Amino acid sequence: METPQGPGKTVFSGKALSVRVDPVSVKGRETSREVVQRAPAVGIIAETADRRLVVIRQFRWAVGHWLWELPAGVVNPGEDPLATAKRELAEETGYHTDSWQFLFRYYPSPGYTNEEIHLFYASQVRHGTPHPDPDEEITVELWDKERLRQQLRSSATLTSIWLIGVQWWLALPQNQ
Repeated sequence: METPQGPGKTVFSGKALSVRVDPVSVKGRETSREVVQRAPAVGIIAETADRRLVVIRQFRWAVGHWLWELPAGVVNPGEDPLATAKRELAEETGYHTDSWQFLFRYYPSPGYTNEEIHLFYASQVRHGTPHPDPDEEITVELWDKERLRQQLRSSATLTSIWLIGVQWWLALPQNQ
């Protein structure tokens, strides 16, 4: 068991994240842990009445690629994750619904970050007008289960929200 050996020190603080270094003891040895601190985020599996998923494509600077993703976004301070999911789905895609289900939350990479993802299922989504953030360039498409399976089989780069969300949706009995 790792035990703290004093307060951590924030060594970087930015708009999207901060980095903290914590002194710890592991098996009697002094060491440290670097922790990327990030606000929680949401991922949305948004399904239309005709059983297609809303997917988006956007450029991700950190990896230098355009990626196909499920709608997602960061929870604002004081905001409930469901409110974030509703806001992000509408902003990024224009889609909306009254039918929401919280699925689960997970840690995408707990070895170095405290980020947690809250995954939601939105069914019977209806089209509207997207209003993305000024610095976002997003393409929205509707994909059926065969297109999703094709993407999973390809050698394309995929995100954790995509992999977990699409696999969950494809495992539903009506989608197998």
